[in-house]
Amino acid sequence: MTITVGFLVFPGIQLLDLAGPYEIFSALPDGEIHLFWKTREPVACSAGMRIYPTTTLDDGPLVDVLCIPGGVGINPLLCDEEVRGWVQRQASTAQFVTSVCTGALLLGAAGLLAGRRATTHWRYHDLLAKFGAIPVQERVVRDGNLITGGSVTAGIDFGLVLVAALRGQAAAEEIQLALEYAPEPPFQAGRPEDAPKDIVEVVRRHTETLRAERERMI
Repeated sequence: MTITVGFLVFPGIQLLDLAGPYEIFSALPDGEIHLFWKTREPVACSAGMRIYPTTTLDDGPLVDVLCIPGGVGINPLLCDEEVRGWVQRQASTAQFVTSVCTGALLLGAAGLLAGRRATTHWRYHDLLAKFGAIPVQERVVRDGNLITGGSVTAGIDFGLVLVAALRGQAAAEEIQLALEYAPEPPFQAGRPEDAPKDIVEVVRRHTETLRAERERMI
């Protein structure tokens, strides 16, 4: 049976939030992927690469898996009634409702995290509670049909967890091996608890404005 996956794409999306799970889902032999936005005009990700939506919010189908990536462009969507309404409609019939990184904030703004366990990027993790969510410090968190991935690179892990939920662990392991996904980071700085304190402070300073804007909007 065909599994339809719908990603929301938008100006300022974090490329890897989309590309990681997209690569995983595209390996499903019975998968069908849609990229939704308000128009079919290309949108620029936060790094500048352009992404071409395949359908619009109004014209696209209801999907089995709804996935909301994150990125700096998530901010204006938190107060966008058209986008929030679309997320709610898709979530009402989807088999799985999911997010990567700060895409979880949009799920929260759409009222989908209240009383649910969830995760997001470490810099904004505490903001989940403002939506009534139960913040969990894990790379991938599943609560029923809600699956949230943490920071940017967690999108790959999240994708494998979802494939296992859909098709079993063996199917996920086949994809993992085909991609030779066996991360060995060159530095132990991928989490704030592991990174040197001065590095953590630099990243905090660089994201102060973005975090303050999100706090105001939430």
